[in-house]
Amino acid sequence: MQQSEQATQRVKPRRRRGWIVLLLLLVAAGGLAVWLHPFSQPRQAADEGRGGRSGRNRLTPQPVAVASVATGSIPIVFDALGTVTSLSTVIVRPQVSGQITQIALTEGQMVRKGDFLAQIDDRNFVASLHQLTGQLKHDQALLDDARLDLNRDEKLTTNAITIQAVDLQRATVEADEGTVASDQAQIEAVQLNISNCHIVAPADGRLGLRQVDTGNYVTPGDANGIVVITQMQPISVMFSLPEDNLSAVTGEMRNGATLPVTLFDRDDVQQVASGTLQTVDNQIDPTTGTVKMRAIFANPDQALFPNQFVNAHLLVRTLSNVMVVPNAAIQHGAPGTFVYVVGADDTVSVRPITTGPGDAAATQVLSGLSLGDRVVVDGVDRLKDGAKVTVPDAATPAAATAPTVAAPAVGQPPAQGAPPAATDAPGAQQHHHRHRKNGTGGGTGSGSGDSRAGGDNG
Repeated sequence: MQQSEQATQRVKPRRRRGWIVLLLLLVAAGGLAVWLHPFSQPRQAADEGRGGRSGRNRLTPQPVAVASVATGSIPIVFDALGTVTSLSTVIVRPQVSGQITQIALTEGQMVRKGDFLAQIDDRNFVASLHQLTGQLKHDQALLDDARLDLNRDEKLTTNAITIQAVDLQRATVEADEGTVASDQAQIEAVQLNISNCHIVAPADGRLGLRQVDTGNYVTPGDANGIVVITQMQPISVMFSLPEDNLSAVTGEMRNGATLPVTLFDRDDVQQVASGTLQTVDNQIDPTTGTVKMRAIFANPDQALFPNQFVNAHLLVRTLSNVMVVPNAAIQHGAPGTFVYVVGADDTVSVRPITTGPGDAAATQVLSGLSLGDRVVVDGVDRLKDGAKVTVPDAATPAAATAPTVAAPAVGQPPAQGAPPAATDAPGAQQHHHRHRKNGTGGGTGSGSGDSRAGGDNG
């Protein structure tokens, strides 16, 4: 009896485990069916939205925006971070020691060379001048008397006066002449000190903060001086370019070209000033591989301030009448650099191209395209070779479909042709055109200078 009960107890757990396993299998099968059926249609719709994997989806026309390959101008612009530097900075220091009796300067005012700034007490020098003037008169009288004696002795040489006496008198005259000359030199020195007590501006420029007040005792060794004068008009900007760009710049300068430089603010958005490149340093910095350059600016409104950081755009030259495409059309992938060309039957084909320099809106095409070819500038993410497309507005001019390219970091090579988020807004290029019409071509969007232009002019 006990054996039968034990056998029954062993069978019951086995039956429970079997039911549990069966229940789990049913739940898993139901979940799999639910997952496969409801989500199959959305995934299929998503595939169709991306162009589809089936033959029917591949033939679904995709809406795109296109632009025609045309001729245009590409400015070769080198970009760099620059520092505004004054052509002349003068620390006005006293040339004599004394007490300041008058301060005539106003901090921040513009002064011209020779304008009165301050006065040092000159009474001691004036007293010395009076003393030396009296001494000069005394010594001059002795000299005049010695000359009369010499003339008289020379006339009596043949009679009672010996030659030795004449020579002695001549020496006396020369000694008195030396004394008079010394007196005159001392007077000139004192007069110079008196003049130095009257402190004037040594150069044109803007006054800084004054370093002394009335009543202070100053000396020529004072490190801070009285005030600092900084030339503001004209003013210069120092910037550096990679040595790879040096030959392009110096080549244009040897040909007599005047290279314009346009300055923008720290954010590279607002134009600050326009000037010209003045000179290139005579050596390359071996630690950075760059060469320093100086540009000159008239600065009539004093918008440029010493030690101010600016973005400098140096226009080296402009490529005219070259074949260009919008940057948004240029793609990079397994074929290399390519574009999608729309054929007469509204079918796109992958066309490998070779590019040259570019600016914020367009890039030069060296090979792979012909004038008039239609290239896709918006909607490329939905395309593949042989896909059908539709152009919503075929009459839209190429300029209207040109994309806006985000400005690269200053001094960094641009992502040529890298497609940004495309836009068909007619005002998309306004920022770039504002820079180009000011003569630099690239402006903020050109970002280009170091890489693109270097490749063209290298």
